[in-house]
Amino acid sequence: MPADTTPREEVMRVVGLPRAIVTVGCMIGTLMQALDATIANVSLPYMQGTLSASYDEITWVLTSYVIAAAIMTAPVGWLAARFGRKNVFLISLVGFTITSMMCGVATSLAEMVVDRLMQGVFGAALVPLSQSTMLDIYPVERRGSAMAIWGIGVMIGPILGPTLGGYLTYFYDWRYVFFVNLPFGIAATLALAIFMPARGAARRPASSNFDWTGFAVLSLFLASMQIMLDRGQEKDWFSSPEIVTFGILAAIGLYMFVVHMFTAEEPFIPRGVFGDRNLNASLITMFAVGSVLLSSATLMPPFLEKLGNYPVEAAGLVMAPRGLGTMAAMMVAGRLSNRIDPRWLMLLGFMLLVGSFVMMMKWLPSTSQTYLVETMIVQGAGLGFVFTPLQVVAFYTLDSALRTQGTSLLSLMRNVGMAVGISITEAFQVQMSQVAHASLSSNITPFDRTLQAGGAITRYLDPMTHHGAALLSSMIDQQAEVIAYVDTFKFMMVVAIPAALCLLLMRRPPRYDHASTQNAEMAALE
Repeated sequence: MPADTTPREEVMRVVGLPRAIVTVGCMIGTLMQALDATIANVSLPYMQGTLSASYDEITWVLTSYVIAAAIMTAPVGWLAARFGRKNVFLISLVGFTITSMMCGVATSLAEMVVDRLMQGVFGAALVPLSQSTMLDIYPVERRGSAMAIWGIGVMIGPILGPTLGGYLTYFYDWRYVFFVNLPFGIAATLALAIFMPARGAARRPASSNFDWTGFAVLSLFLASMQIMLDRGQEKDWFSSPEIVTFGILAAIGLYMFVVHMFTAEEPFIPRGVFGDRNLNASLITMFAVGSVLLSSATLMPPFLEKLGNYPVEAAGLVMAPRGLGTMAAMMVAGRLSNRIDPRWLMLLGFMLLVGSFVMMMKWLPSTSQTYLVETMIVQGAGLGFVFTPLQVVAFYTLDSALRTQGTSLLSLMRNVGMAVGISITEAFQVQMSQVAHASLSSNITPFDRTLQAGGAITRYLDPMTHHGAALLSSMIDQQAEVIAYVDTFKFMMVVAIPAALCLLLMRRPPRYDHASTQNAEMAALE
């Protein structure tokens, strides 16, 4: 089947201004869902006081949303094929907006957790459906630019979320973190209800019987894994019976899901999706990109604020160029994806990512702000050059009837990658800090020649005095943190390198003639 047949047919349905409006609606939906994954992070202390919750309890506000979104991402393809993509998209937008308002007016912890759970259920479909819609309404040769526009919401949302959440909480109230979705949700709903076509480019009839067994075991795996990762650091990982229990449940769920996928007659995720080489390689690559995207963003604020003594607003400004670099690289990659082999653009992105981690390994509390900003720009550009071409290559050889299932899996892998990346990097950073602290402390004794040299050093750093011991401990803590961050950045670099090998498994999309597409669009307008 020619790779460009289906997209060109869909272009004849939505062109010109209606296509632009649908694009804006898809962008808003994507940005809303991506923002809400992180926008509430900085508001947790304020929610904790209002809802009279402990720290351990208030974290369920984040965990419930992430779990629900992860579980409900997988069946999006079946729901869209069974009930229609437009219907599912509109219901998800309306439900997400309403549950956002419910979160904003919640008066108890139980109410907030339930509302966030429902918000995650409705929000799960927004990203995969917006991506599959963008792929259908744009011709193949313009998908690079379309995915660049769509990807801005996916990539910028998690980066912008904490900054916007902190601003709304500081100047207004934490409830506005959720109220901000109302005008955008209404605008996106109206845009898609009026201008989005009722059917996608290609549809495969869905079985009337939903595969509840496959859905249940996949849900068991995702929920158990997410709880284990979210609470592992707090509970000291596998020394806690709770974490061991969730780890066992996750392993059982994964095993049963894999077996069910090979034995069920009609699994709710079609086996044909996993038969596409480009998509399989893209899923692995997306997992790596997701782990780097949010885990690196999670480590940077503590480094800048705790070790570099940056105020909160200054730390945010230093990190802002990362988003600018991502947006610029996405737009450039989108324009070049049809002119240059997208795999070369992704290779450039991985090289920039590795280079940014090498630059971060040189970070010190005294590092100049200029060098920090340069590092942020390089890393943002690397993410942009990987993400946009990846969306083009992933669906080049995939049957258009399986496109929504493919976008759902890609979104799921990004979410799982972010969850795994955050948990592993935070645990690794804490562990390396303890190792470095023990190593440095073992070399500090009253018999050290530096401490016996006399003068100010001996007076202020005498470990036999309370003041000297406290000052020495503070210095050791800071140096151990710096060493731990360097080791963590090195670890993230090592993770990024193997993902680049997946490029060898991907097939290059062909080049397309822009003139033929323009003629098709003119014919559609006529």
